[in-house]
Amino acid sequence: MTQVNMLEAKTNLSRLVEAIEQEIERKIIARNGQAVAKLVPIEKPAVEQRIGVAKGKFVVPDDIDRSNEDIAELFFTGDKR
Repeated sequence: MTQVNMLEAKTNLSRLVEAIEQEIERKIIARNGQAVAKLVPIEKPAVEQRIGVAKGKFVVPDDIDRSNEDIAELFFTGDKR
């Protein structure tokens, strides 16, 4: 980690942030030679894959919709077969 003074950090903030985003380097910002802040990237949360997680795990039968009307009737009529 390299140290930059406050004036340099203010003058080159966009460049410093770009270097952080590209994970080139982390920076310490100093005032009067004393470290006062650390410029580091924010940890990005892991992206969970949800859609397609079961792809290839099972085969959907061609007649999967065969009982849709019977099932809908159970929901709407309260029939407890």
